[in-house]
Amino acid sequence: MIQRVIVRPLAVEDIASAAIWYENQCPGLGGELTDEVIRAIRRAQESPDLFRILRPRDGLRRVLTERFPYRIFFSTIGDTLYVHAVLHGARHDRHWRRRTAMD
Repeated sequence: MIQRVIVRPLAVEDIASAAIWYENQCPGLGGELTDEVIRAIRRAQESPDLFRILRPRDGLRRVLTERFPYRIFFSTIGDTLYVHAVLHGARHDRHWRRRTAMD
């Protein structure tokens, strides 16, 4: 199991903006989205190897949320999991592809 999780600043922005959008749609829904993202990150933390590698050169993987249509892109180095992006399923992959190069 991964001991430490680091959510990169751009991923924090992803989560916050999505939560605000959902909260504006229905009070309380933003918090539910945030909880769902945290649960998905914990699944990745517990067993990162269960999730398919999307880019072998940097070990980038993806975990999906269960209730909301979000993809969480992460990588692991040693005992640390790095969350690079949290994106809606309808957003194009180019949004996360640039992020690991900037990290």
